[in-house]
Amino acid sequence: MTRPAPPAYGRRSAAELLPAAVRALGVFFPGDDALGLPAADRICVLILDGLGAALLSSHAGDAPFLASLNGAPPLTVGFPSTTATSMASFGTGLPPGQHGMLGYRVRNPDRGTLLNLLQWDKTTVPELWQPLPTVPEQAVAAGLPVFHAGPSAFSNSPLTRAVWRGAEYRSADGPGPLVAATAAAVAQEPRSLTIAYYAGVDHAGHVYGSESAAWRHELAIADRMVERLAGALPPDALLIVTGDHGMSDPLGRHDIDAVPALGDGVALLGGEARARHVYAVPGASSDVLAAWTSVLGEAAWVLSREQAIEAGWFGPVVRPEVLGRIGDVVAAARPGSALIATAVEPRESRLVGLHGSLAPEDLTVPLLLAQAARSVGGSA
Repeated sequence: MTRPAPPAYGRRSAAELLPAAVRALGVFFPGDDALGLPAADRICVLILDGLGAALLSSHAGDAPFLASLNGAPPLTVGFPSTTATSMASFGTGLPPGQHGMLGYRVRNPDRGTLLNLLQWDKTTVPELWQPLPTVPEQAVAAGLPVFHAGPSAFSNSPLTRAVWRGAEYRSADGPGPLVAATAAAVAQEPRSLTIAYYAGVDHAGHVYGSESAAWRHELAIADRMVERLAGALPPDALLIVTGDHGMSDPLGRHDIDAVPALGDGVALLGGEARARHVYAVPGASSDVLAAWTSVLGEAAWVLSREQAIEAGWFGPVVRPEVLGRIGDVVAAARPGSALIATAVEPRESRLVGLHGSLAPEDLTVPLLLAQAARSVGGSA
């Protein structure tokens, strides 16, 4: 089975965006500038959760403002293509193998239990789980103010502490408050970086499907929100719009809990329906790899931990400290497939729209630029 291409780490991945924005503001940031964003005095990066490049292209009529922007070539997010991983790549400027936020649900090697990286638990310290400096921390240390606007529930959440620490948080619940809070943050300083986050598109896709009328209406609301935000920003501000992953509505649903061979030798099942970390009991890794490869066949790309690392799925470097968070077996669902688990994940198994894999519909997100309510050419 031909393996998928890994994300464009070091060239056009989520990890390159905020470092490029800091450089476009005239502030030094280490590393190479692979995106070449236009210079600006103020930059606002808006992350629309769940907005994939393919979805935007196929529903351009529902998002006329977004479709009108002259964006740069799309970005790829990292693997798994899921919110916790992508936010960490945006926030740290690093691929997953370095920041260690390796999926929706991963093993904590110290405890041998699963950790949900969106919900967390009461004992895991986010700053220790992800100890590397964030882009906001480095930018603030260099004298650049950084703001972050998003839901009030996330203002001091573990995920925010893990990947966005250093930014001054502005709470905003809903499209209107988000526009107001973001515009005020951008206008506060003559030179600054602001990151804004909106979750509505992703939520509608999960619950109703990314091809549903509900999703299309939500996209239209987001489009109008972006247009209002572009018009509310100071004229010297550059607005960058992107997503943290795409989404699809796979019909080929393979229930792991209904196939005994897929549970043999498995200690923990992590990840999500389109990106699985499979943690084997000691000594069973080879048998689990063989069973998952045989049973799933063309439904998924199934690799051992070592093969996935060698293939570059998690980036060019995987820190030794995070190796144990990667499954002994890693399975990325092919287009049209999902690896659900109805017994252990009943709620997640009912979701319609899904993401996480290395397929283009999961991995590729737009990179759109707007300035003074007008689109600007994307020379990157």
